[in-house]
Amino acid sequence: MVEFEKTAFDAALFLAQAGLGRRIVELAPKQPFFSQGDPADSVFYLQKGRAKLTVVSSAGKEATILMLAAGEFVGEGALAAIPGLRLSTATAITACSAMKISRKEMIRVLHEEHGFSDLFVKFLLAHSIRIQADLVDHLFNSSEKRLARILLLMAEFGKPGEQQTLIPPISQETLADMIGTTRSRVSFFMNRFRKMGFIDYKSRIRVHKSLLNVILLDPIPDD
Repeated sequence: MVEFEKTAFDAALFLAQAGLGRRIVELAPKQPFFSQGDPADSVFYLQKGRAKLTVVSSAGKEATILMLAAGEFVGEGALAAIPGLRLSTATAITACSAMKISRKEMIRVLHEEHGFSDLFVKFLLAHSIRIQADLVDHLFNSSEKRLARILLLMAEFGKPGEQQTLIPPISQETLADMIGTTRSRVSFFMNRFRKMGFIDYKSRIRVHKSLLNVILLDPIPDD
């Protein structure tokens, strides 16, 4: 009987190439990964592009709760002990490529491959810290500082490597939903940031590192 040596599991390869229980999907801007109320039967790994998570209340009011970038999992709630329905909608902001992994395959790999489990736990911890930071931001910071923080996060300032100063297309209505204010206030703050040289925009918003001053300074100067 021939015995085969077990090869090391390659998490990067698993998340890059289609295989049993997983396939690559391509999404156009504004196309949903899944919608609120759909069966939670899979997890997505965002390979390329930007996406957002939104929720809709029973009264029909929509709110954007999270922005997602390449290298993040989407819809990890599907791994709950009892399968249920999606509690939010995930939508592509830019053209996206993602690995769609069935719930069954995701659970199998998490149980059998410790390297992948470690990777996923690190994502969950970072995700939890981000949610806590968002909550603190909403409780204690002004809407102007919340807007500055969202723009800096979208530009990926603070992450290793080259910073992306041009952020994906996003409407002022969406920014208003994310920071809990009105579109007119967002427009006012955006014009103020532009006059102070923190951002510039025509068709796309370009964020400058100097926008950090809005978060660090208290009070924010008028000029």
